[in-house]
Amino acid sequence: MSDRWNVDDVGALAPDAPSWKAARTTTSRPGAWDDAGLLSGDAFAVWGECRGSASRSYRVAVHVDTVPGPACTCSCPSRKSPCKHALGLLVRWARGELAEADTSPEWVGRWVSRPTARRSRPAAPDPARAENARLEREEAVAEGLAALSLWLCDQVGSGLSEVPARGYEHWDRMAERLVDAKAPGAAALVSELPALARHRDWPERVLERFALLHLLAEAHRAREHVAGALRTAVRTRLGVTTRADEVLAHGERVTDTWTVLARSRPHDAASGVWSRRVWLRGRTHGRTVFTLAHGRDPGALDGGPEPGTRAEAELALYPDHRRATEVHTGPPAPAPAPVGSTVAGALDTHAAGLAQDPWSAASLVVLAAVAPARREGCWYLADRDGGALPLTDPEPWLLLAATGAHPATVVGEWSPADGFRPLTVWADGAPAIAL
Repeated sequence: MSDRWNVDDVGALAPDAPSWKAARTTTSRPGAWDDAGLLSGDAFAVWGECRGSASRSYRVAVHVDTVPGPACTCSCPSRKSPCKHALGLLVRWARGELAEADTSPEWVGRWVSRPTARRSRPAAPDPARAENARLEREEAVAEGLAALSLWLCDQVGSGLSEVPARGYEHWDRMAERLVDAKAPGAAALVSELPALARHRDWPERVLERFALLHLLAEAHRAREHVAGALRTAVRTRLGVTTRADEVLAHGERVTDTWTVLARSRPHDAASGVWSRRVWLRGRTHGRTVFTLAHGRDPGALDGGPEPGTRAEAELALYPDHRRATEVHTGPPAPAPAPVGSTVAGALDTHAAGLAQDPWSAASLVVLAAVAPARREGCWYLADRDGGALPLTDPEPWLLLAATGAHPATVVGEWSPADGFRPLTVWADGAPAIAL
């Protein structure tokens, strides 16, 4: 099976903004399709029958593994390629909603076998075409961020007191402008503003988000003078994605004995997408990286490496050198507790991460010899030096049961806004417990 794309990869194919908007809001809805599935083997394709405005459905198929881009067919009258139906089908695939079927309609097999659907891969991409595409995107992003800067000035100029009264349409207009400008990452930061406005300390959170958006726009404007790691972070936060096959072909390869520190499965309620993030630390060089997978079905993200195990593995690193994709992995074995730090050391680790990526909401930290402590009705993880981090969970019964309220090594995600979320515990020399 071909490496699954993400939604941003699909959006990069859209011929215009209206087609992409229709794909995101209409034709990617599961209820819009009578049937859909995957066709794998010698040819990897996605196919489906999308309900049209008339009584009949449109037959849609996309051969993914072709270069310079996917080969598409749709029985709709649109002259755009890919049309909104093909884009919607690809969005469903990117979200993990399509399953490989035992059989597919006859028309799918006939189309895939045609030469037009099985274009051969060229020896190398056209450098001139790639450079033109890059310049066009940079120009679109620059225009979108210039509009964002003016918009931010208007928000601050009108005063924060108006923020809670503004409806979603106010924020969505700017977010859609950034999507059209091919900066979906910045659009996501804007789309989260209504949720921030519902917090008790909303003025601080909203003003901080405005500041981070301003910093992103300014960093992109001065990108030629920004250092390597920070420059990569700017591209990532804007939503410039790197496909897994490109990472496997050109990314840095690292072979080591990797300990699985933690695993989390956050859920984006707005999009309905689940994620699985697995944190790994190399024994030889101490590098900490993570792998990431997305899907609509949380059950499809079950399995994978267990926290508290280690294995010899080769990983290919994305440009930020933080995210990785597996190349090959050996058999797992139990792992001892990783080396941890004090609370002060964890805060230093978080600060160092912010220096390379100021837009990071949370960072992974490993705390050694910390125990749950309660003070003034709130729970903390405290170390022997008196340092403490507040916990996100107001009633951390799983953590209390895993540690017995005794000092232990705890791995988790720390966010100054939300607190510390424990993910894995090593207690009293016992095997790791995933929370």
